[in-house]
Amino acid sequence: MTSHLDLGCGDVPRNPYQRTELFGVDLAGRAGGGSIRSANLAVQPIPFESDRFESVSAYDFLEHVPRVLPTADGLSTRAPFVELMNEIWRVLKPGGLFYAVTPVYPHPSVFQDPTHVNPLTTGTHDYFVRPKRMASIYGFVGDFVVRRVELTRHHEAAPAYHPPPASAWERWRLQRRIRRGACGHIIWEFEAAKGRPEPSRG
Repeated sequence: MTSHLDLGCGDVPRNPYQRTELFGVDLAGRAGGGSIRSANLAVQPIPFESDRFESVSAYDFLEHVPRVLPTADGLSTRAPFVELMNEIWRVLKPGGLFYAVTPVYPHPSVFQDPTHVNPLTTGTHDYFVRPKRMASIYGFVGDFVVRRVELTRHHEAAPAYHPPPASAWERWRLQRRIRRGACGHIIWEFEAAKGRPEPSRG
């Protein structure tokens, strides 16, 4: 039996990898047990135990997680987005997959919604994946390996698996859409590298 967790799922969690068990986390979820649990992931941990899931997804969710908030005493700051990425890594099993789709700068969809507080760029993933993991200076303790980072049109982003453009014509069409600004979202697909040594760079 395999399990998937969808973050910010609303009433219907998505299951991009077609796992046999499906769970969700949402502000309007149900407290306690159940398949959709309640949590504000900007200030609370993911309400599941460590090493629980083969995969986690976040559709149009990461852009709603603040980058910086004041601490409760107002004397310092914390980094909710970095903390969430730690939590995603924590609940994934070794080799588990994280799949996210989010608006990407400079597309207007990044800023149109007034609840978008976390603009992502085509390089934001470098803060959480090998070899750079630049967010470690902000408290990131996770370790991800990139399987895929690519621009897409939103309606193409739902399936976790789709073949890359095979022909020169398809690749040309994708590049043309990118230049026109039609690809307003980015796909992240990371693997949790738990217990896997980082390759030597020497």
